[in-house]
Amino acid sequence: MFSQQPQDLVVVAGQPVTLPCTIPGYHGVVLWIKDGLALGVGRDLSGYPRYTVIGDHGSGEHHLRIQRVELMDDAVFECQAVQAAMRSRPARLTVLVPPDDPVISGAPVVSLRAGDPLNLTCHADNAKPAASIIWIRNEEVLNGAMYSKTLLRDGRRESTVSTLYLSPSNIETGQQIICKASNKAVPNGKETSVMIDIQHLPLVNLSVEPQPVLEGNLVKFHCSAKANPPVTLYRWAKGGSIIKDVSGDTYEVLVDHSFFTEPVSCEVTNSLGSTNISRNVDVYFGPRMAAEPQSLQVDLGSDAVFNCAWTGNPSLTIVWMKRGSGVVLSNENLLTLKSVRQEDAGKYVCRAVVPRVGAGEKEVSLTVNGPPTISSTQTQQALHGEKGQIKCFIRSTPPPDRIAWSWKETVLESGTSGRYTVETVNTDEGVISTLTMSNIVPADFQTIYNCTAWNSFGSDTEIIRLKEQGGSQGSTGSTFLFFTNTPFSFKPLTSPLCSCTH
Repeated sequence: MFSQQPQDLVVVAGQPVTLPCTIPGYHGVVLWIKDGLALGVGRDLSGYPRYTVIGDHGSGEHHLRIQRVELMDDAVFECQAVQAAMRSRPARLTVLVPPDDPVISGAPVVSLRAGDPLNLTCHADNAKPAASIIWIRNEEVLNGAMYSKTLLRDGRRESTVSTLYLSPSNIETGQQIICKASNKAVPNGKETSVMIDIQHLPLVNLSVEPQPVLEGNLVKFHCSAKANPPVTLYRWAKGGSIIKDVSGDTYEVLVDHSFFTEPVSCEVTNSLGSTNISRNVDVYFGPRMAAEPQSLQVDLGSDAVFNCAWTGNPSLTIVWMKRGSGVVLSNENLLTLKSVRQEDAGKYVCRAVVPRVGAGEKEVSLTVNGPPTISSTQTQQALHGEKGQIKCFIRSTPPPDRIAWSWKETVLESGTSGRYTVETVNTDEGVISTLTMSNIVPADFQTIYNCTAWNSFGSDTEIIRLKEQGGSQGSTGSTFLFFTNTPFSFKPLTSPLCSCTH
């Protein structure tokens, strides 16, 4: 009878195992049966080189020794005493197979773009039983992974696949995530890891030093960038125009007023794309004309509107004044003169001041279309017996269509009539009309002379008298009547538009 019989055993592939069989007092043939088939006769197991029958034959020991158990050894074994017609109880030998080393797809570094979720796949193959897979980060198990198992062709081993999903908010670059696979063959498990590499467009900061800065001084722009993958290109521009010959992360330049309105931009590129950032410079500069005012010519009684725009930094002050007057007419870009009169004609100044930086001004003219105005000395002098002249000065916009001198029954516009000659001269300030009399006689001092000018808006008349100059009559030598470019004192119009000489 059997004193030892084989028992059910579980063994890990690659390890040795011994199935005991002892039949004291039996000296006949002993067979080992595997899944119903004899392995050999007696101790001759030459067809199975890893199998050996060991023990003291004389004591009835017929133990089956298996070196380096393999999956094919997973079977039911029996020990049979042929002549005694005895068979041991069947013993199940279960062979466990550890999984292959787990593999994470994309390892050792998995790269993804910032904002994208992370999907990791780990597989552990050829295990019996199928491997269990867990994911570990910072020594903590990550939950929520999906699993699948596949039975291999041998019908015994299985492969396991696990997929882990992590949202963008739940991952950081540089993190290490572990895939650990285990089964009964390797209860402590096998593991592998992957490093997370989150790639992103360049993160750019553009600094400008110093600020604020006075126009004409040196300014340094520094473009600092963090990028993964690394930066491959820096490109600079000002106001949308590429700055050539600057390729690094620093740009130095002497700034002018244009840097206040035209931003400097730094574009940083890596293999994912580009990031562009721009900055204006707080440049202090004096007034610069933005909208130049234009001289105006308007009709009498109409409105005159001047527009003058300046730029400057810091904020500037605008002042409108009439040249020669200290009165401030406006502090706005617009200067509006309502219902202009002829005395409003003249030069106007638009002045801009940037405190502690500078000032600028622009002069324009206002011309008022209206009737002529005559300015003359109402009493002019001459010597008896000499040539004498009387003059009238006419301001007129538009220019006078007609100028006439009249006295007694005579009207003379130009040319010579007897002792009298009329000449007209245009100047920058207006028109000078001169009545010249040859050989002054006493009656000339009793005559009233009218100077009249007309244009499309109306007319004006000035009455002029001739007074005898002091000194002996008929004397010879130089006279004392002088005329200059502006020989008369000008006054507002007070005389009537016409006069009666009788």
